[in-house]
Amino acid sequence: MRRVLKWIVIILVVAFVAIQLRRPVRSNPPVDESQTIFARSQMTPAAASILNRSCVDCHSNKTVWPWYSHVAPVSWLLADDVATARQMMNLSEWGRLDSDRQGKKLRQMCDEVSDGVMPLWFYKPLHPASKLSPADVKTLCDWTSAERDRISE
Repeated sequence: MRRVLKWIVIILVVAFVAIQLRRPVRSNPPVDESQTIFARSQMTPAAASILNRSCVDCHSNKTVWPWYSHVAPVSWLLADDVATARQMMNLSEWGRLDSDRQGKKLRQMCDEVSDGVMPLWFYKPLHPASKLSPADVKTLCDWTSAERDRISE
């Protein structure tokens, strides 16, 4: 029994080391500050603070890659989550969207934070500051509404 257990442990360790060889792309493309949501919108300081602490890490080209983003298989999940988040809404490339698309993204932003969909449930325990209070949700939704009104003029 001990011999079998020993071989199982050896196989698991070798497998863990082997999967470390498949490294996902963890990049932060260059940011043109003039294209960011912060430069292209009339954002309140409170909304900017909430976006910076709860959204920018995944939904921008300014991702801070924590130590565990270098360890497979977590690295694969994180790289995929960030790529998907950037594809859905990239705050660093906000200026590249037309005003209609911006309006839809603003509405979606309010809807998702109101429904508790964002930030993702598994992100919050690792980043406690990202949790949104009811006041944070109201601040974001008030700002997104005002910004939608502004861009539709």
